[in-house]
Amino acid sequence: MRKIFFLSVMFVAIFLLSACGDEPPSNVTNGDAGQLIRVGFSQADFTESDWRIANTESMRQAFSRENGFDLIIVDAQNDPNKQLADVANLIEQDVDYIVIATVQEIGWEGVLQQARDAGIPVILVDRTAAVSDDLFATWVGADFREEGEIAVRWLQEFKGYDVRAVHLQGVMGSTAQAGRTAAFVDGAASNGWAIYASMTANWDTEQARQVMQNWLTMFPDINVVFAENDNMADGAIQAIEAAGLTAGGYDGITIISFDANRRYLQLALDTGKINFNVESNPLHGPRVAEIILALERGEAVSRINYVGGEAFDWRYLTQEIIDARMY
Repeated sequence: MRKIFFLSVMFVAIFLLSACGDEPPSNVTNGDAGQLIRVGFSQADFTESDWRIANTESMRQAFSRENGFDLIIVDAQNDPNKQLADVANLIEQDVDYIVIATVQEIGWEGVLQQARDAGIPVILVDRTAAVSDDLFATWVGADFREEGEIAVRWLQEFKGYDVRAVHLQGVMGSTAQAGRTAAFVDGAASNGWAIYASMTANWDTEQARQVMQNWLTMFPDINVVFAENDNMADGAIQAIEAAGLTAGGYDGITIISFDANRRYLQLALDTGKINFNVESNPLHGPRVAEIILALERGEAVSRINYVGGEAFDWRYLTQEIIDARMY
């Protein structure tokens, strides 16, 4: 069964997500006398964020038994060492394909070589791994650098050169963090913006609230928060309001966020507390399932598969836009 191996802004893509809804591919079958295709999925963290929850559910639905798959899913709990052990265990279980949302990019050479030696194609999703191309079949995810650049361009138009920012980063070393951070740091340098402080809050609301609370004491003239996901933006907003200040809108501290989960777009529409939100589409399951089926048929697949997304300015959001979204 194995084969060796926005305002709305649309991202440029090599492959656009062919099924933006979380519907499994209609042609999922397995021609080997009804055998299921065994897929091992190593998720970075089941409950890390709203985005990660939606991503996990997309995989569960696409790789159901009804669709011809036997899914083994494991939670790395944002522990890179646990994730390496989890993937090694999937290799020992002799799965047909391994799908990995890496906790961090480094440290993958050994275990991915084991997968290659065992003849198990590896598909990376969302985040990449710092390894040679021959150690994985393909990658599916967003262009995180481009996401950050979209946010920078919006901030240029909205604030001009008057930016005194703090920067809530995701898990350090993850692909999303690296891309969004690089875009913001470079944008600040080219525009003469001040970034007072940068710190990881590990995609977590409560950690972000605590960090932001400290920053408001240290830097009372903050006027921008660049938060690398919705949950951290939420924590920053909580701290801002607890300090008696205003988040978002025209007169408050400008809040930039990423992921564009439904409830945070609703928050932006209803209150304006998030000014700008760049989508990072989590519904990877159908696209990954299509890739596996292509490999089953012996077809070549692109090594890079960018998933498209949109960006949302609170001034132009409508309820119809939010209601039409899948997450």
